[in-house]
Amino acid sequence: MTTSPERAAIERLLDANLDRAREGLRVLEDWARFALDRPDLVARTKDLRQRLGCLHQERYKLARHTASDPAAGLAHPAQAERQNGASVLAANAARVQEALRVLEEFGRLEDPALAAEAAAIRYALYDLEVDLLQAGRGGDERRALLRRCHLYLVTTPVEGLEGLVAAALAAGVRLVQYRAKSDGADALPGAAPDDRHRFAQASALRQLCHRHGALFLVNDRIDLALAVGADGVHLGQGDLPPAVARRLLGPDRLIGRSTHHLEDLRQAVADGCDYIGVGPVNATPTKPGRESVGLAYVTQAAAECPLPFFAIGGIDLANLAAVRRAGAERVAVVRAITAAEDPGAAAAALLAGLEAGA
Repeated sequence: MTTSPERAAIERLLDANLDRAREGLRVLEDWARFALDRPDLVARTKDLRQRLGCLHQERYKLARHTASDPAAGLAHPAQAERQNGASVLAANAARVQEALRVLEEFGRLEDPALAAEAAAIRYALYDLEVDLLQAGRGGDERRALLRRCHLYLVTTPVEGLEGLVAAALAAGVRLVQYRAKSDGADALPGAAPDDRHRFAQASALRQLCHRHGALFLVNDRIDLALAVGADGVHLGQGDLPPAVARRLLGPDRLIGRSTHHLEDLRQAVADGCDYIGVGPVNATPTKPGRESVGLAYVTQAAAECPLPFFAIGGIDLANLAAVRRAGAERVAVVRAITAAEDPGAAAAALLAGLEAGA
């Protein structure tokens, strides 16, 4: 049981950290509003700030006595070293998280409701911070990360997709494409195409990818990519022209293009795509009826393509070495990971195979 002097000290402490957390959240909120132009992130940040505000009791404010606070007005040299918006964002997110931890610990003594809410908000802020930082990632940063990616996971509707992608990301995959055709051609048995479900699933995968620092792209659907804040789209030969996609997506998001012969590749380069899909190298049920292009096209692409390209189509650990010998430094896979008994182990083995052939 706390004594009166201790209770007064705790109330001052809770007031100070409520102020600190709410002020930091306002910094994040204004960055989302004025720098990122992301109403969704503004709404999420405002919600956290207002939830704290509802618990900022009058008795905590009345306990405030700034004049007797020995740390009032203290600064740190690190504050002068912040060079850009991202560094200010990260510093304020850390400030809020630290304040929330204090509220959680000391709130248990005087205000269990505040302690519980502080804990919930702290965990929500972990994801929000990543989303804010990723939303500020520009085109140069995305393209630099793309160049470092050598294994590209293309999803297909399977049970437990989020867990599967999480395992692949934990193994080191840093490029994921969400592929769920609107016509339901690749849907799970008995599942009807549903954009609400696709939006929820793509949103969850985008957050998962961004927590791992991975790029997240959407197949075909520019509207869905924009709706979930994806890093870009992948377009097939029958999809919207890249120029139209660029106009809708802006200059900072990535655009990939499937190609099946050298003329397709040259056109994709001329259209300003960021990377090229080369295939299908082998016949694959993912593209039923599509004739395989074999390794000859991979060799042609390696000789001519100025952009990162990913060989795709029935590639797995058994034929990876042959694809590497044909000139591919990067590969995209579907079933080699999604149909594996252990997706994480399969991804790790593919990454090791790509590194061994480098």
